[in-house]
Parts: sequence; C-alpha cells; structure tokens
Amino acid sequence: MKKKNTKTKSSTAKLDQIVSESARDKYILRLYITGTTNRSVLALTNLKKICEEYLEGRYELEVIDLYQMPNLAKDEQIIAAPTLIKKLPLPFRRIIGDMSNTEKVLLGLDLRKVK
Repeated sequence: MKKKNTKTKSSTAKLDQIVSESARDKYILRLYITGTTNRSVLALTNLKKICEEYLEGRYELEVIDLYQMPNLAKDEQIIAAPTLIKKLPLPFRRIIGDMSNTEKVLLGLDLRKVK
C-alpha cells in the first residue's frame, strides 16, 4: 500500500517539475508593425503591458518596422500589420491586431487555456 502512495507522490512531483519548467520557458516574440501609426503604437503599448504582467523577465520582444524592412514581410508571410509571432516556446503562433483583446493575446501565447 505504501508503494502505491510513493509512486503517486513521485508522479505528482514529476508533474510539478514539468509545470514549473514550462512556467520558466523563455518567450521569443516578434511584433511586425508599420511605422508609428496609431494601431502600431497601440499594439506595442498593449503587448508590453501584457508581457510585463504575465511574462515578467521571461520574454524577448523584437519590434520590426515593415516600412524599414519590407523584405521581412515576404519572408515571414506577413499579410497584415500589426502581427505578433510567437517563435518560442512551441507551438508557433500568429496574432493579428492591436493586442487590445488581452484574453485573445493570452490564449495565443498559451498563457490561458481555452474554456
């Protein structure tokens, strides 16, 4: 009887370790914007606020202005701006818009589960 209990505890400990490791995953994010348009500035502001609140110290955010680097739009298959791409942790995700819908962004970053 005690052996089963030990196995359950060790399984729980393994699960806790996996969850805590995933919580420490570094997020690699790229935000594609078009200059200093209202939507681009709003997207950057909203995204920074979300990252500081939910990913504090666990993210890298690269902001790419498609007016300055238009070839990246083709390389990354960007069809609308602003577009956020989550490179890591997998799975790869794209979120299009001004990032004002916090719940949608959190779902896209896999920080919230679908209800």
